[in-house]
Amino acid sequence: MREYIDGAALRDMLLCAYDALEENEQAINELNVFPVPDGDTGANMRLTLGSAAADLRQNTAASVTDTATRVASALLRGARGNSGVILSLLFRGLSKGLKKLETATPEEFALAMTAGVEAAYKAVMKPAEGTILTVSRLAADGAVETAKSSPWFEEMLASALESAKAALAETVDQNPVLKKAGVVDAGGYGYVLMLEAMLGYLEGRVTVNQGGGAAKTKADFSAISDEEIKYTYCTEFIVRKANKKSADLLRAYLGNVGDSIVLVDDDEIIKVHVHTNAPGKVLTQALTYGALITVKVENMREQHTSLEESQAAPAPAEEADPHAIPDPVPAEKPVGTVCVCAGDGLEELFRQLGADGIVSGGQTMNPATEDILRAVNLTPAETVFVFPNNKNIIMAAEQCIPMTTKKVIVIPSRTVCQGISAMMRLSPDMSVQDLEADFNDALGTVHTAQITYAARDSQFDGNDIHAGEYLALLDGALVGSFADAGALVDGLAPSIAGLEPEFVTVYYGADVAEADAEKFSGALGEKLPEAETSLIRGGQPVYYYMISVE
Repeated sequence: MREYIDGAALRDMLLCAYDALEENEQAINELNVFPVPDGDTGANMRLTLGSAAADLRQNTAASVTDTATRVASALLRGARGNSGVILSLLFRGLSKGLKKLETATPEEFALAMTAGVEAAYKAVMKPAEGTILTVSRLAADGAVETAKSSPWFEEMLASALESAKAALAETVDQNPVLKKAGVVDAGGYGYVLMLEAMLGYLEGRVTVNQGGGAAKTKADFSAISDEEIKYTYCTEFIVRKANKKSADLLRAYLGNVGDSIVLVDDDEIIKVHVHTNAPGKVLTQALTYGALITVKVENMREQHTSLEESQAAPAPAEEADPHAIPDPVPAEKPVGTVCVCAGDGLEELFRQLGADGIVSGGQTMNPATEDILRAVNLTPAETVFVFPNNKNIIMAAEQCIPMTTKKVIVIPSRTVCQGISAMMRLSPDMSVQDLEADFNDALGTVHTAQITYAARDSQFDGNDIHAGEYLALLDGALVGSFADAGALVDGLAPSIAGLEPEFVTVYYGADVAEADAEKFSGALGEKLPEAETSLIRGGQPVYYYMISVE
């Protein structure tokens, strides 16, 4: 039993916590209240803590202060989604509570946990109970209470875990939406897994996955000519399967357009690695199986040239920080805008509306705070308006405000449709105050319908949902699931008509053919004769259609 922990122990505890999030990422994701293919709480928590894990694996700090400070700094930059931001806030407060400590006793660590909870609650504008906030608060309370009477670190952390598990079980009744779905809070579950892993390390039941292996000598890249690289792009992706289409067809297709093929097919996903000259066509083919979960495309010719040049050049005195944020560029105008979206059609539309910066992201791929901050600093304006265009990105955007010398105003757009409507009011002649008021006013004039597919069989609020069916949401509320496009139009149109719209704009996604989109938009327009219906290619992943109702 331990009476204290040092920096090395804290490091290993957190690495075990990261491993637990990585191992259970999909299980956390699947606690999403609707069975849509964009439940990303697990991914956001894993990526957020992962922003510190690589650094921790390479550096062993002597003091708990150094370790906690290093982690808090990395999490602040790498925070993704609401769950990731809250996790970063918990560690920011924890690091302050552990300040100037070489080691931490159970009581000191428990009080630091409380400081973390206070920092998170203070930063969240409207703290909601039945979330990771509740679970972390009650875990800290349990830790403090036990630390008053026990000198042992394991007993303090075990009490925190027991309290966290009890709090997690209660979340299903604290949040009406969770109660309808019959699930516990995903962020709270992730936090419990982290505490379990940290305690498991102290008790010797969990070991750190150090990653990698024995050091290898470097390859001589100059021995390989650029011409020997037959296929330029190393393309890796994971598809969440939405149909029963045989993966053998995809394997055969890949054999015709590339080499170095690795395809893993299981019940829920297809994971692919391929070298090809046509990554766009490969990804388009992949989308016929379902939504893309992750995508990575790297230019091997560029990598080869860079590696060859780096071997030929003298070693730099100091390695550049891959997370370095550029300094704010000088202002050339009073106001600029940064918009978050995914899909080439939507990116082009936002640029046409006057966006200075585009941050790629949205459902399933929430950008990190540092991604948004980078775009803000590269916008040549005194004041930068940021449009998150997703409810799960608003908090990450707000973290940028104190991190730059530019004035940042986050317009809390919860959907891309809201962001487009707001950007249509952009005028360079208006004052910052008037623009902010106009932008916020625009958000209230837009309703958003989103059409995706059901990722799994489920029941919600009396609705039977079957995997693979069209799933329709309106302003975040479930409309229903439908077996075909015709039933989808019949089921969705009455809900839209009840809003008495003047304009209905349909943005169709990357995996929808133009002819199918025209047919869908036309059928919807016939059901809404009082509204002007238009169709625009958005190119967005995950959602077949996003529909703006004004």
